[in-house]
Amino acid sequence: MEANLIRISSGFSFIKSIQNHSSSSSSLSFSSSTISLSKKNKSSIFLQKQQFGKLGSSSSNKESFNETSFEVERLTLDSKARDEMAQKAEKEIKQEEEEEDSKAWKWKIRKRVWDLMEADNIAQNPRPVHHRIPNFVGAASAAKNMGGLEVFRDAKCVKVNPDSPQKQVRFLTLSEGKKLLTPQPRLRTVFMFQGFAELEYGMLRYMGAIDDTTPVVTSVHDRQLVDDIPVEKLLIHDVPVDIICTPTQVIFTNTAIPKPQGIYWDKLSPEKLSQIRILRELKSRIERETGQKLPCGPSEKLPPTAQRKPIAQRKRR
Repeated sequence: MEANLIRISSGFSFIKSIQNHSSSSSSLSFSSSTISLSKKNKSSIFLQKQQFGKLGSSSSNKESFNETSFEVERLTLDSKARDEMAQKAEKEIKQEEEEEDSKAWKWKIRKRVWDLMEADNIAQNPRPVHHRIPNFVGAASAAKNMGGLEVFRDAKCVKVNPDSPQKQVRFLTLSEGKKLLTPQPRLRTVFMFQGFAELEYGMLRYMGAIDDTTPVVTSVHDRQLVDDIPVEKLLIHDVPVDIICTPTQVIFTNTAIPKPQGIYWDKLSPEKLSQIRILRELKSRIERETGQKLPCGPSEKLPPTAQRKPIAQRKRR
């Protein structure tokens, strides 16, 4: 069966046609960098179901959820993640000065945009916007323009990234009676700027939930638009944007840059694989079913993941 789907990214994405293996429901999905609409089978929303099944509920030892402690820890982990990303950016930029680096150019553009948003006061809380998906003045207007897209209106289920500038997108999705899927915020913080959005896209491609006809849409401020991205330096797993929604306009890029075709195991480091259980399980299943060992990417040093304390310990703080 086929169904319309869109993908929107911070960039978002909407899926236009997919393959279903069993009973399914129409869906639209937004990620930290993307939003997608699709008619997915049940397996394609398994990750989100697992991550949100107990959010805000009491724990197995009957401890009540402490919202104040949760928020304090969230802000602490957010600050730690941003500091680690700053160190990573500095290291990669320095490395580029010594030898050609495939990712340092992204950090230079990010920093330039972050600096501009703060200097021109178009950034909104949480601030400063450095080393995070930046919230911006007019985010709700950009979301409204996105909501006017025909592909969004036709969607039944939407996957949305959990970041602040897409808050209104999530609201529109729910207020229009669509099914909302969104990544777990803590997981997103751990893998911020580590290519997790691309992995989400790759997994959706592998499951047949999206294809090349799935538009990728982004929600940004007009001042975040740049024209100096070195296309020749884009990697095979980078996801190009088809539609850009700003507070003042909707831009159809008509990009010819190819979209990722699935999960590129030869680009996935052992360290990143060890931190994402669903990918390890998927890799093991594929190897078991095919009888062939999948390749693995080169080793890399990832920022340390923030370990979450048991609820009992958080509650005593």
